[in-house]
Amino acid sequence: MDMQSPETQLESLKAGAAQIISEAELLQKLKLGRPLNVKLGVDPTAPDIHLGFTVPLQKLRQFQDLGHQAVLIIGDFTAMIGDPTGRSAARPQLSHDQVMHNAKSFQEQAFKILDRNKTKIIFNGEWFEMMHFEDVIKLNSRVTIQQMMQREDFKERFAKGVSIRAHEIQYPIMQGWDSVMVKADVEIGGTDQLFNILVGRDIQKEEGQPQQVVFLMPLLEGLDGVNKMSKSLGNYVGVSEPPNEMFGKLMSITDQLMVRYYLLLLGQKTPEIHPMDAKKQLACSIIERYHSKEAAQAALDDFNLRFSKGDLTKADLPIVGLNGSARDILSVVVTAYIEAFKLTKSRGDARRLVEQGSIQLNGEKITDVKATPEFHDGDVLRLDKTRAVRLAV
Repeated sequence: MDMQSPETQLESLKAGAAQIISEAELLQKLKLGRPLNVKLGVDPTAPDIHLGFTVPLQKLRQFQDLGHQAVLIIGDFTAMIGDPTGRSAARPQLSHDQVMHNAKSFQEQAFKILDRNKTKIIFNGEWFEMMHFEDVIKLNSRVTIQQMMQREDFKERFAKGVSIRAHEIQYPIMQGWDSVMVKADVEIGGTDQLFNILVGRDIQKEEGQPQQVVFLMPLLEGLDGVNKMSKSLGNYVGVSEPPNEMFGKLMSITDQLMVRYYLLLLGQKTPEIHPMDAKKQLACSIIERYHSKEAAQAALDDFNLRFSKGDLTKADLPIVGLNGSARDILSVVVTAYIEAFKLTKSRGDARRLVEQGSIQLNGEKITDVKATPEFHDGDVLRLDKTRAVRLAV
């Protein structure tokens, strides 16, 4: 198809971006009149993609739809190091077999967004496994320790006396070398990738290549509305999760966070309707994208059955066992959140939920924070507007 004008492309690509270094450089590259090599690197340290990673993936798809070459780098070598960005300690190292197992399912999920037939998949092991130690030394000579110590996470760990392993310093260098090998014109990443992508620019310059444009996307907050979406924090929604689980998780976000999700996940403004209806629409749209329209409707119907109509007796609810657990209401509420939803709630949080009338046992509100109800097998404990569990005693 005929490409849009460079100026039109730039305007559409800017939408949703957090930072571009620089717009002028990107415009000049778009004026080259050829498809640009647009790189996005991913380390398959886990087999699943969560919604946070779909933000840069969707931007890559936009470049793809404009006629550019999407280059998805699967970091089978870099994943064995683990990106230290934002980490207060070194990541656990994975074996190559673990990484390759994760990569298979990761690709399948990525193709729910990217056009499979127009995506170039490259494993960076293609060049790193061919390197001799002499090549590694030469590559390391391109950067200085002073450069590496400008990274906020390294700087902070050094100041606190927390160890920085030598292999972690290799990570930005290896990511930069990926850009050289694929002759990247643009590299997409989250805002936490600024340092790594700038290293890529430096190494490209050293190699006599045109420098890539840094294209940064915002980091998506997790369900807690505070921290970056992360599996390790348990505040994520996975794209391969069952539709009902996705729906329930998305209905639990705040109205403020919903606005952010509409923008970053759907590229839309929040509809001017009741917040509860807008949230249901958001959940349906996301489930339809990663599952199907039928799955979205079924999840909506299930949610309405469980919560809108208040009929929880026949609903399919997470089961929480109380064997060996403390039986006071605050302890049970804290246990239910952790066991069923992987959400950490303090006893203070549980107390507030009880005091505001959110906690119901078999439809009856519990308002005494010191209550020790007699729980029975199959009891339904409602925790808040969007979460309930079935107890196993």
